[in-house]
Amino acid sequence: MKKMPQPPPPSPFANLPSVDELLRDTRINQLVENFGKDSVKQTVVSELNQLRSTIATRKRGSDLEPSNVTDDSSANLQSRSVTTDRIICRSETILTEKFNPSIRPIFNLTGIILHTNLGRAPYPQAAIDAMVSVSSGAANVEYNLASGKRGKRDDHIAHWICELTGAEAATAVNNNAAAVLLVLNTLAEKRQVIVSRGELIEIGGSFRMPDIMEKARCKLVEVGTTNRTHDYDYLNAVNKKTAALMKVHTSNFEIAGFGHSVSVAELAAIASDHGLPVIDDMGSGNLLDLASYGLPAERTARQSIDEGADIITFSGDKLLGGPQCGLIAGRKDLIDKINRNPLKRAMRLDKVTLAAVEAVLKLYSKPESLTTSLPALALLTRAEDVIKQSATLLAECLRQNLPDTIGISIRACESQIGSGALPTKTIPSHAVVLEGNTSTHTAESIASITRSLPEPIIGRVHKNALWLDCRALTDHAGIAGSISQWPR
Repeated sequence: MKKMPQPPPPSPFANLPSVDELLRDTRINQLVENFGKDSVKQTVVSELNQLRSTIATRKRGSDLEPSNVTDDSSANLQSRSVTTDRIICRSETILTEKFNPSIRPIFNLTGIILHTNLGRAPYPQAAIDAMVSVSSGAANVEYNLASGKRGKRDDHIAHWICELTGAEAATAVNNNAAAVLLVLNTLAEKRQVIVSRGELIEIGGSFRMPDIMEKARCKLVEVGTTNRTHDYDYLNAVNKKTAALMKVHTSNFEIAGFGHSVSVAELAAIASDHGLPVIDDMGSGNLLDLASYGLPAERTARQSIDEGADIITFSGDKLLGGPQCGLIAGRKDLIDKINRNPLKRAMRLDKVTLAAVEAVLKLYSKPESLTTSLPALALLTRAEDVIKQSATLLAECLRQNLPDTIGISIRACESQIGSGALPTKTIPSHAVVLEGNTSTHTAESIASITRSLPEPIIGRVHKNALWLDCRALTDHAGIAGSISQWPR
């Protein structure tokens, strides 16, 4: 008897929906509303193509190995509706992740208050309000309301900087590195700048002072040794090509023991005899007598001006407690020259940053209230008993949400100011310490979980444990809500 021909096997792609079919699905409408038609279509097509590729790969494998076992994802392809559900669900997940903000609020429990990687100084409410007020529309950034003519954007903050530092004039750029570059290029292009070898720093991100000087097109002249530099080292280096003497804050290290450096006052005396300016790169920058707040002492901008610095540069987002910017203050004739440099326009501040800087500087006119109005100072001066109370509340919240395999304890620790300010000085604090009791929980794996929470919690791994320093923890309700999402 003649065998009947067998029907061809169904195409492995038969149960894949078309792009048009997917886009007509009512569930796609909400995705389009949330993420836009083009983004949704691209994602759906990408997911559909991925499934086609997966099926084709499995088919080639099954042709070679007829006994190949079908896995769960292959089983899902048996139903057109299941496949459609899968593509739409995957597309929603991908689009949600793609459109989530890349920069997100986090809880900084590292123990480094002004953490470079975590945005440095938290903004005071006055600065936030000022930013919001000018961001939604037009503002008089470069418009003089009194004269009705064009104005200068730096005028909004220059008089405040002068009042707080004692300088004759001031200007601002987008960060302190830019400030140093601009000052050197303006005052010393194609000429020599004398700097102590002990101050040729490298800070985070491989920022090196010699590299900045090279880009500023001035010639670095190194004097002294790594640990000891004297006034005669500068005197012996001065010549007709010298444009300036420069002092650089060592930022992230200190030389202890057999060391010596030349003060700004000593440099000013040498510079005055030779008709040269003194540039003081103060790095983090500081407007306060920190010792009066029980903190390690740090030179202030006013001290540098009083000691004879002709130009000072410092950051706005570190000890100053405001947004990222580089502030330049000093002699009016030099500031005027700096402002005429074409590079200045490339480094200028936008209206939102200017508004925030002005608001922060105004706070310093009431120093008696700075510990409450300036968040950075409030965190640095926070009382130990208050920090310990925060640690106790955090530990209780963690015990309610974490598995028993993670040990939780409260320990005394030391916080750092951060961002190159007083690198060897610490201030006492308290931390909640998380330790894994089994091989399933290591310090790194616990840290990974805290980073994945809705509002990530960033601590520091130390001695096989995750330390959550509570000096900067003030939002107890917020962190409790995030911890409640700890994966079960």
